[in-house]
Amino acid sequence: MQTSLFVLVALLYIGCTFLPSSRRQTISIVVAAAWLLHGGVLWADVVGPEELRVGFSMMLSATLWVSVAAYWLENRNYTLDGLRVLVLPMAALAAVLPAIFPGNMVPLNGKSPVFLWHIVISILAYSTLTIAAFHAVLMVLQESRLHTRPGGVKAGWFGLALDRLPALLTMEKLLFRLIAFGFFLLTLTVLSGVVFSEELFNKAFKWDHKTIFTMLSWALFGLLLAGRRWQGWRGRTALSFTLTGFAVLLLAYVGSRFVLEVVLHRVLV
Repeated sequence: MQTSLFVLVALLYIGCTFLPSSRRQTISIVVAAAWLLHGGVLWADVVGPEELRVGFSMMLSATLWVSVAAYWLENRNYTLDGLRVLVLPMAALAAVLPAIFPGNMVPLNGKSPVFLWHIVISILAYSTLTIAAFHAVLMVLQESRLHTRPGGVKAGWFGLALDRLPALLTMEKLLFRLIAFGFFLLTLTVLSGVVFSEELFNKAFKWDHKTIFTMLSWALFGLLLAGRRWQGWRGRTALSFTLTGFAVLLLAYVGSRFVLEVVLHRVLV
């Protein structure tokens, strides 16, 4: 039953991807319905009595679920068709992943309340920086399109979606707002992981691959915000830092767990 609902969510997301932008109200309603269904099915699949399902597919699905909400809210203030055609297909893919890669259950008995808060904050951090990465991709494409000679390339449906995006300066303002909030959440994730490592993972803090990649991503986003504040970094420099920081963060949890769970078939907590 849950697999069928995950597939239904994916189909709704895909359907909204290809609806014409003139159907703005329909898109908004269907995306909201798909998002609610996605969240309900994900909750039922992940949260059990005194246990929690974890894995790279759950993290990706939850991350894109929050990212869809961020797109939906932003789209009420700005026309972000370009973001729609990037976020919704990825959300559709992420929605069905838990049915294919179910992960493993972790008992919550003896776990501190900090454990759940750490997971929630880390998902929010991933989600915020994911939508920031989508923004950065759109800005790269938008800037490239501005430098294309008029009439040089025939505008397809995606090109028209890019043309309807807000001005680059507005997109840049949104980007740094997302990065600042995501950096704040990532800082809380790092601090809780370091300070409460014993309570969270039943072992002392250590410098493993996940920690190193997370700290490196945190440093990249922090450096970007500092460079923006004191050196006025923007444009290609900001976009390069954003995409690099996101790629490193993706490797920190999702990438490493994919290798361990799917390639090496290890059961992780």
